[in-house]
Parts: sequence; structure tokens; C-alpha cells
Amino acid sequence: MDEKIEFDSLNDLYKRVLPALYSKNKEIYRMGFKYVNEKDIWNYLVDNLWKDKKNLELHELISDIIHCDNYLINNYVMNKMNALKEKNEMKQEEN
Repeated sequence: MDEKIEFDSLNDLYKRVLPALYSKNKEIYRMGFKYVNEKDIWNYLVDNLWKDKKNLELHELISDIIHCDNYLINNYVMNKMNALKEKNEMKQEEN
């Protein structure tokens, strides 16, 4: 029963945890954060929670997805959106 599950790429891992990401996204959506999607949740976790961790097991990833703070995810997405907006505004000013 100690069979290790290994993934060839981050994309394969993403696909494997997508049901948990989908569930988390539904929870966030019900809180009124309608612009957050599964990829945003994934990126938040990769950039903030998992960036310095090695050899995480699948159950740890799922637990992190389910238990991560919805407001922190929202702030992460809002900061990304604001940075993109500012970048676009700067490009428009240059033209």
C-alpha cells in the first residue's frame, strides 16, 4: 500500500488536484469572490505556500488547498490584477 504516486510535470499534478481546486473555488465563489478561478488558487499556493517545500505528498497538497485562507487568495488575486492594470496603464501612457 506504500505505492508512491509520481507526476511527470506540474501540469499533471495540477490535473490530479483539480477536483480539490474546483471545490475550493466554489467555496470562494459563495463568499462573493467571483473573479477567482482554480488556476488562481493553484498559483497562490505555488507562489506562497509550496515554493520552499520539497517532496510534498498528495494528501498534503489536497489539505493545503482545502484549508488555505480564502481572504489571502483573494488578496493575492487582487494584487495580481492591480499589477496588471498598472502595467497596462503605463504602456498606454508610453504610446
